[in-house]
Amino acid sequence: MNAQINAQVRIDAWVWAVRLYKTRSDAAAACRAGHVKINNNAVKPAQQVVPGDRVRVWVNHREFDVEVTKTINKRVSAAIARTCCIDHTPPPPPMEVLAAIPVRDRGAGRPTKKERREMENFRGRR
Repeated sequence: MNAQINAQVRIDAWVWAVRLYKTRSDAAAACRAGHVKINNNAVKPAQQVVPGDRVRVWVNHREFDVEVTKTINKRVSAAIARTCCIDHTPPPPPMEVLAAIPVRDRGAGRPTKKERREMENFRGRR
């Protein structure tokens, strides 16, 4: 394994190295936008991550919750990347639930107040 294992690594380098983001610049942009959190705190790209930290990442309209077990700063194979974190992400909802979600026609305007409440209830925000 050519990857360097360190005690502390930048969060943007780590999420890129374990293949949560496709490029390092995507990872840094996500950190700046607040889509990467360490222990439920939004972080900047230069924030250090250490083993034991919980990292929550929003990527491709999905949230991933992983625990850091090893810190690496170079991109590695997918098999090695899986050993660097423990995935605590809940499974996605079944297709039956996704099919039951009401879908608005494209260009139908803003949702009504009732529709907004239904969407919030479905997303678990109420």
